[in-house]
Amino acid sequence: MMDRASRARLSVVASMCIFGTIGILRRFLPVPSSFLAMLRGLLGALFLLLLLRLRGKRLSRADVRANLWKLCLSGSLIGVNWILLFEAYRLTSVATATLCYYMAPVFVLIAAPFVLRERLTRRKLVCIVAALFGMVLVSGVTRAGFSGSSEWRGVLLSLCAAVLYAVVVLLNKFIHGMAAYDKTILQIGTAGAVLLPYVLLTEELSAISFTPSVVALLLVAGLVHTGFAYSLYFGSMDDLPAHTLALLSYLDPVVAVVLSALLLREPMSAAEASGAALILCAAIVAELPERTQAHT
Repeated sequence: MMDRASRARLSVVASMCIFGTIGILRRFLPVPSSFLAMLRGLLGALFLLLLLRLRGKRLSRADVRANLWKLCLSGSLIGVNWILLFEAYRLTSVATATLCYYMAPVFVLIAAPFVLRERLTRRKLVCIVAALFGMVLVSGVTRAGFSGSSEWRGVLLSLCAAVLYAVVVLLNKFIHGMAAYDKTILQIGTAGAVLLPYVLLTEELSAISFTPSVVALLLVAGLVHTGFAYSLYFGSMDDLPAHTLALLSYLDPVVAVVLSALLLREPMSAAEASGAALILCAAIVAELPERTQAHT
């Protein structure tokens, strides 16, 4: 039998594999990105809330009140973040959008010295430069004829989504006294609730063809890619070290890149593949614990 740490590691790997297929799913969903983001937030939050109740637990009202404005702001940013990312998947390749989106940890590294007063080490600075160079290669700006295409807009949208996610990560540093599971329920629920009036006012929902396949994929996006995947991830947090969680999270873009090549036949040049390796390696190295010098 597996021990708790092995089960937790397997759960995180499974959640990352699920997250890594969200871009593929988006390609087969003929619905507006705002509608998909709204439904993902609402269904995911309901799934997690039901799971919490089945476990005999409740959200702490005191913790919610103490962090209310930060939860609402971060939840709203998550909603916009999802819209931008889903649009990026529509406009450029899943691999390119995913890899540009994974610049978020690098943006956190850049902002941390100013926002969190964290020291920017030489290693982290090298990682930032390497990731930025990798992003230039992945984005395809060095290719002739790329400028002005829908791909360029997809790259910009995924980078904007990465900036928003980085802001959410930094905001979470100031949310105190809440379990990660509870915080996620409030944030993705807020994302769905904030997007609901926007969707009703701006989208022609009557134009969406709710065929059985579309409804099934929407349920998968909300219940599996959000509720179930988040429950696997956050249910394993207490049994694994933080750096292990951080490193395993990079399975998400790897899965996305591999599946986009295998299932969608999305081409990737040698330069773009080199950029992908630079981004992922830089992000992973930046997550590794710093060595401390021994004092005599």
